[in-house]
Amino acid sequence: MNFEIIEIFNRSVTIELESEAIFQQSEPFEVFIDGEKRLRSDRNVVSVTGLLPDREYKIRVAAADGECEKSFTTKHESVLLNVKAFGAKGDGEALDTPALQAAILSCPKDGTVYLPKGTYYSTPLFLKSDMTLWLDEGAVILGDTDRNHYPVLPGMTMTTDEKDEYNLGSWEGNPLDNFASLITAIDAENIDIIGGGTLDGNAQNSDWWKDAKKKRIAWRPNMMFLCRCRNVRVQGITVQNSPCWTLHPYYCEELSFLNLYIHNPSDSPNTDGLDPESCKGVKVLGCVISVGDDCMAIKSGKYYMSLNHHKVTEDVVIRNCRFERGHGSVTVGSEVAGGVKNVRVSQCIFDGTDRGLRIKTRRGRGERSVLDDILFEKIKMNGVHMPFTVNMFYFCDPDGHSDYVQNRAAAPVDEMTPAIGTITGRDITCEGVSACVLCAAGLPESPVGKLEFENIKATFLPEAERVPERPVMMDNFDEMSGRSVYAENVKELVLRNVEIIGAADKEPEMMGVERFVCEGVKYK
Repeated sequence: MNFEIIEIFNRSVTIELESEAIFQQSEPFEVFIDGEKRLRSDRNVVSVTGLLPDREYKIRVAAADGECEKSFTTKHESVLLNVKAFGAKGDGEALDTPALQAAILSCPKDGTVYLPKGTYYSTPLFLKSDMTLWLDEGAVILGDTDRNHYPVLPGMTMTTDEKDEYNLGSWEGNPLDNFASLITAIDAENIDIIGGGTLDGNAQNSDWWKDAKKKRIAWRPNMMFLCRCRNVRVQGITVQNSPCWTLHPYYCEELSFLNLYIHNPSDSPNTDGLDPESCKGVKVLGCVISVGDDCMAIKSGKYYMSLNHHKVTEDVVIRNCRFERGHGSVTVGSEVAGGVKNVRVSQCIFDGTDRGLRIKTRRGRGERSVLDDILFEKIKMNGVHMPFTVNMFYFCDPDGHSDYVQNRAAAPVDEMTPAIGTITGRDITCEGVSACVLCAAGLPESPVGKLEFENIKATFLPEAERVPERPVMMDNFDEMSGRSVYAENVKELVLRNVEIIGAADKEPEMMGVERFVCEGVKYK
């Protein structure tokens, strides 16, 4: 038994077991702090709360196969500010925004703003650098239901000398006016958000989910919007009932999301769980996400932002997480004009999502839209209808159904042509597949570079339980049921040690595949 100390906060710590187990252990283990048992769990990533700042601790993990002990020192804390002292009621009725914002603005460097148990009815709160926001167990920040009470973040403002632009608002990859989020941080650094409390957008009691694609005053807010921030860590909280995308880091670096529970109703529109956009250095460990759209969607904006404010999304680690329901477990796209590279997804459970690995782009994303070096490994999929999909004809945006986007004939390669490099999946089991195992549709003028799948076992549902579905959202593409592998316009397709059980077909269907490597592929 061994573990790593992942992140140390002023009043908590997160550790991760060094284990080959996916998401959780077969048997529970116990965690001790200075000899006192603090928790019992079977999760590979756990957080221990209730610690004190500026103090050295010994943490010990005891499991059936042994134990391990390490030492750490909690972060410094300059002061603890209780929001009740600033006049916050926490009764779920009084508007607590002024008191909460006053506490935040009064917080000195390395200070903590503390919310004890209670429900704090609030409009958006703006965090600043070098602070901790602590939502204690039973503390809820509950979103105001009236959009007229939410400030608007302007999409773009010209600088005074008219030589540059200042971007605040963002909507689906474009710099457009949107409402501020319940938790907003702009150009800030060194922020921690901790505790066992809850951010509740209260969207089910508002009109955020009605006419979801219609702009009313401004576009819908996220639950948390981090704009050009650095070194932000979010640990242990629950985030639910978001008006739109739930957590949206935007042009940020060095982010950690640890042991979060993100939940939105399955029919809530565009309520993605966690969407890092044009970010570098993103760590997602031990999170459980169950939402109404993609559980995670890795993005880098649309063409305007790539052309004028280019930033690749890169160095993303997603490990020991559980993704439930939703359209995709981990998606790359579709707003990826800036490109995405070096993504590592491992030791995760995908449970009941429509798609597992989901890549989506389209003509018009541009030549900087290169999706490359994306690896999924040690994944367990349960009831995922379509485990692997790659789509370069995704029909998003107002022109998504146009001939330019959807024409299957080769178009000229120009500055608007996207590309996909290498996508790899290995050591993955898929139980309860319905539509297809792999469906890939590349552009004829820009085929997918390399799809490599190794050590894959996929088992279909019985034919009577399968419902035909369209695995990729593009025009003039038939529904599938029981299909194993469909690949169109791929430079290299590698299937190595792949076992497919219960498929309606007995071999891959390929069109425009330049090189096909097939080793140890079995149909049963």
